[in-house]
Amino acid sequence: MTELVRESMWETTLRRLRSPVAWSETVDLFAILTAASLPWSTSLAAIFNVAMLVCMVPFLDVRDFLQSLRRPISALPIALFLLALVGTLWSGASWGARFYAVNPTAKLLVLPVLIYHFERSSRGHLVFIAFLVSCALLSVMSWLVFFHPTLSLKPDEPSSRGIFVKNYIDQSQEFTLCAVALAFPIVKLLQQKRVWLAALLAAVALSFFVNMAIVVISRTALVTVPIMLAVFGLLHLKWRSVLIIFAALVALAVLTWKTSSTLHNTIETFSVQYELYKDKGIPTSIGLRLEFWRKSLSFFAEAPLVGHGTGSTRGLFEQGATGGPYQASNEVIGNPHNQTLNVAVQWGSVGIIILYAMWAVHLLLFRGDALAVWIGLLVVVQNVFTSLFNSHLFDFHEGWMYVLGVGVAGGMVLNSRRNGRSPGEARG
Repeated sequence: MTELVRESMWETTLRRLRSPVAWSETVDLFAILTAASLPWSTSLAAIFNVAMLVCMVPFLDVRDFLQSLRRPISALPIALFLLALVGTLWSGASWGARFYAVNPTAKLLVLPVLIYHFERSSRGHLVFIAFLVSCALLSVMSWLVFFHPTLSLKPDEPSSRGIFVKNYIDQSQEFTLCAVALAFPIVKLLQQKRVWLAALLAAVALSFFVNMAIVVISRTALVTVPIMLAVFGLLHLKWRSVLIIFAALVALAVLTWKTSSTLHNTIETFSVQYELYKDKGIPTSIGLRLEFWRKSLSFFAEAPLVGHGTGSTRGLFEQGATGGPYQASNEVIGNPHNQTLNVAVQWGSVGIIILYAMWAVHLLLFRGDALAVWIGLLVVVQNVFTSLFNSHLFDFHEGWMYVLGVGVAGGMVLNSRRNGRSPGEARG
């Protein structure tokens, strides 16, 4: 009997190894695990992502896949990576610095792979559910760390208030995306008179906003949340509803301003830090950004067509450092904290054109009235606007949020158009 059981298990394993469907399901599983682990661990997310790519190989239709790469939504991310790779040829940085600077663009190669796979899979919605549940659990942990700081894995960092892992910028990006993304299903459920489920999702969304208002929020999220909400209102609500919600949000903002010291202090730092930089040249957070942007524009003007080459940014800042050790003008950095300028310094106008073309075709992909369309659009909008203050496309966490969000949602949208279903509707 034992031998029969072993033989049966072996036959089942062999059958699944020969089954394209089984391998596709495994790819879905690792994509789900990648999304679920991203808020918690960079290492786990990277491991699951590699496993996902490996599982696609055995039954990949190479000819079909290569044809899919011709589409602008897939070709442009690849083009940006290739530009970074070719840009090493005219860079004045060391070869180690050149290839290190190529690395942040490599994740863009996964985006066409995700689009291709989820154009054929029916489980894309599970990836987004996994990310939402993971972020909801992280918000609970954030509250626990807020009241019991010793639970944090980063207790010695001054900005770790309410942060269990990673940092407050990454956490704010996650919570903002989840909270605003939930607006679409909430409205749809209310239209369908499914009040209790809508109320549950509204409570989850509100919990993210409350956490950011009371525990910790990044200045980038503070600026982009109103923009993302405005995009939702303009696309999915009537003008009367928009005005009512706008009035409610203003009232809520005033109430939060009066009761939340965290939000009050975050907003106050804008003017305080700017004045310290302007009057004394002190390297405050806002002052440093302004200094980085000013210098980056001058570097771009020196090589406007193809830039100074991959990995050249830090060397340029070292050459342009002036003033004393405690002056903003003396700071040296390899990232100017602006996606456009980061690209412009290294690859000039050519890089800017490719970057903006990629954002544009991805925005145009997400047209319609469906959950996957809304999520994909929101991911692009968030990345575009937060990239005004950071190089989020090249950062690990936010960059992978873009790759996963656009890749999975883009594949779902193309799948629905090919099969005549609503994006996000799972096949039975």
